[in-house]
Amino acid sequence: MRNFHFNLSKRARSRSGRWLAVLAVVGALLPDGLLALSDFELKVEGQGGEALADGLRELSLLKDAVGDGTTDPREIVALGQNEYLNLLEALYAKGYYSAVISVRLDGREAARIPVGGEPSAMSRAAVTVQTGPRFLFGRTVIAPVREADAVPETFRAGEPALASVVRSTAKSVVRDWEEAGHAKADIAGQDIVARHREARLDAEITVDPGPRLRFGAATVGGESRVRPSRIRKIAGLPEGEVFSPDEVARAERRLRRTGTFRSAVLQEADEPNADGTLDFNIAVTDRKPRRISFGAELSNRDGITLSGFWLHRNILGGAETLRIDGEIAQIGTDGDDIDYRFSTRFEKPAAFGPDTLAFAQVELSYEDEPSYLEKRARLSAGLSHEFSPELEGGFGLALSYARVEDGGGEDTFLLLSAPLSLTWDRRESEINPQDGTYLKLGAEPLYETRSSQFGAQLTMDARGYRRVGRSILAARLQLGSLVGPEAGEIPPDYLFFSGGSGTVRGQPYKSLGVDDGGVTRGGRSFAALSAELRVPVTDRIGVVGFADAGFVSPESDFGGDGAWHSGAGLGLRYATPIGPIRLDAAAPLSGDTGDGVQVYVGIGQSF
Repeated sequence: MRNFHFNLSKRARSRSGRWLAVLAVVGALLPDGLLALSDFELKVEGQGGEALADGLRELSLLKDAVGDGTTDPREIVALGQNEYLNLLEALYAKGYYSAVISVRLDGREAARIPVGGEPSAMSRAAVTVQTGPRFLFGRTVIAPVREADAVPETFRAGEPALASVVRSTAKSVVRDWEEAGHAKADIAGQDIVARHREARLDAEITVDPGPRLRFGAATVGGESRVRPSRIRKIAGLPEGEVFSPDEVARAERRLRRTGTFRSAVLQEADEPNADGTLDFNIAVTDRKPRRISFGAELSNRDGITLSGFWLHRNILGGAETLRIDGEIAQIGTDGDDIDYRFSTRFEKPAAFGPDTLAFAQVELSYEDEPSYLEKRARLSAGLSHEFSPELEGGFGLALSYARVEDGGGEDTFLLLSAPLSLTWDRRESEINPQDGTYLKLGAEPLYETRSSQFGAQLTMDARGYRRVGRSILAARLQLGSLVGPEAGEIPPDYLFFSGGSGTVRGQPYKSLGVDDGGVTRGGRSFAALSAELRVPVTDRIGVVGFADAGFVSPESDFGGDGAWHSGAGLGLRYATPIGPIRLDAAAPLSGDTGDGVQVYVGIGQSF
């Protein structure tokens, strides 16, 4: 029998993944070997087969050394001697506790090569693993347990005795105690014995739940320019309530969400207070207070779009943010139809509770489109509330003024509105999503003073992403409807057009509208569908096939004399740290709004 210690305590778990350290290369006075390690072989004898061999190869330090072209024999020997522990840990994770590992470097066992006795060069590494039998669990005990379902079914007699199962079981039981308020729950002891004759692993784990605690006082550490009172308010630790690890995680996420802090960690006190409370220290590190960013997008038909913003974090000392955005679009097109947009937005986190953000925004725009010219100003203010990490809602009030020139003459509009939004985001990444779903619903009730009538603009943006082998299948559905005013009684911003990189690629920007008595205007309802198949070619380069279709109708209910158009094409993606660089080429498939190939260049996926 052999005793095993799996380091199940909280302190050990906090260092998990760091137990393996490659030995430092010493004695750099000797010349490097002339030959690089160029040949690697790993064989598995016994159980597990090629699947186990493939997994061990992926973890091999020596295989990586071959790929890196390592030449220093001292470094190769150090890697070879660490290979034993590296592969042994992987075998334990799979339930092999009687394995014999041989690591030979140019025919010599790595463990027997003394320091200072390395040859001048090494070119071949051969690893042989004799797995022995795969162990099953014998006696399994973990106690005390708060809820029986905290112990997984895999931690039972007769199940494969994976080291990872032992660790995850201990973690699950401790976490269950923590969720019940026992902040100091930990592993008090463990007795893990391998019975080699029977190929059984006995595991007995003792848990110390500790006392049930409540949140105590929160102090602020670290050098931050944000006022401590504001940091505590943003974190929102519920002082006096029963401890919850989820609340701690939420507090850290609230602080990071502000964008003001580069890091935010809540550190619990070593010992609870006599009254059953546990104090916390909030350790934060500020980001640089200012940020400037620029972007560009190119279309051969719609010209160049240049955008940028200037951001000031913590502008008033309470983690507030001021952001100024600017955009110039349709540069280089045939006509003098350059568009301009400018906005200033102020945000204050934890304005009404830790999960509610207040904002105020001013927007100015000038749009010169083939069917209309609009000059617009908008003032808005409102609140955004995070219900959960995936669900967020918004409410605001807005005053908009617009002067519009189109084929029907010149009009001015003054609107009062109350924009509402609900966003459900389950994507694993916003920059380059590969899995999950996204749904945003919008409703903006409005009152147009010129025509003295009420109405509402309703919108939906739904996206889904799914892995298909190594590829990503992405789909998007956009819907919009204007209820109430007719097309000539509302600014173009509340109407719907189709065409361009955001709706239908291959069709000119905003090329599909409706004919309103000889005047081209946006529709009162709209739908757009997009599908992409994103196929990786290398780690950085991918190809994309896509198809888009758009529909615009003069009626709010998608009826009437609506029209469709569509486009399709191919694209390239090049991955960068700030997101993929996008190059798309598309042509019309149906409709009479465009012809020829359109090319789009930008940063980030199309959706």
